[in-house]
This record gives sequence, structure tokens and C-alpha cells, in this order.
Amino acid sequence: MPNKMIFLIPIIYACLNAFSFTLYGLDKFKAKNKMWRISEKSLIGVSFFGPVGALLGMQYFRHKTEKPSFRFAVPFFLLLHVLFVLRTNLR
Repeated sequence: MPNKMIFLIPIIYACLNAFSFTLYGLDKFKAKNKMWRISEKSLIGVSFFGPVGALLGMQYFRHKTEKPSFRFAVPFFLLLHVLFVLRTNLR
């Protein structure tokens, strides 16, 4: 992989997590204001790509913390990301 690409990976990952965090905040705002909501399927999907942001968004906005599907899926996705990074760095 070219050296320039290596620097883009953390930036892209941070953007995905920021997007995930923002989406949880937006859905919480919409829930409070009785507006059209973001589907749970979409929130879970974005959580797969940005689990850090999703977990922080769940805690910061106190959103979806009681739903079992979110309580278990988001930390599981984070664990998958950590294991992937560890496996990649151990090679």
C-alpha cells in the first residue's frame, strides 16, 4: 500500500465514527421532537463501520442504550474492529 494511503486510513475511520456519532444524535433529536426517525437497521449498519462513534453516541445522547440489539451489537462490532487491528499488527 502506498505511504499516502496509510495516512488516509485513520482519517477515513475517524470520519466514519464521527458520522455514526452524529447519526445517533440526530435520531435522538428526532425522537424528542416527534419527527421522522432513522431506522434501527440503518443505525446498526452504520455502527458496524463506526462502532466507536456509535458507542459514544449511545452513551452521550442516552439513546438506544436499553435496546438489547444495540447493547450487544455495538460492543461486538467494536470488539471485531479491535481484533482486526490486533491481527493486522501482529503479522
